[in-house]
Amino acid sequence: MSREFRRAMPLLPISMVMQLTELTARQIRYYEEHELIVPARSEGNRRMFSLDDIDALLEIRELLEQGINMAGIKKVFAMRNNNYVRSTDTVLMSDAELRSILREEMQQAQASKKTSLRQGDLSRFFQYKNEQ
Repeated sequence: MSREFRRAMPLLPISMVMQLTELTARQIRYYEEHELIVPARSEGNRRMFSLDDIDALLEIRELLEQGINMAGIKKVFAMRNNNYVRSTDTVLMSDAELRSILREEMQQAQASKKTSLRQGDLSRFFQYKNEQ
């Protein structure tokens, strides 16, 4: 049995996944609705998660903590599925795509009247540019 096959085997119920990922059931179902994960279903229609699903959920949580919104996360996952990713840590993205994602994050933050984490990171560059 190959390693990839073992990692893809649906073994864990949602209660165990909640403990492992520190996500709520609602969050997990939300990510499933957005097709970021696709857990298998048992005969009783219960969700069963693989180790690959858990890895994806942990990555989603990490990206959210970094300030990336759902649109950005979907793009990262779509790029990975379309083989635009060299490894699990490196995403190939054009400058235009990156600017588009950042612009969208900033607009969403402004609409909700909150400061995005990225805005704080980028503000030092804009201040420096304006001072010259």
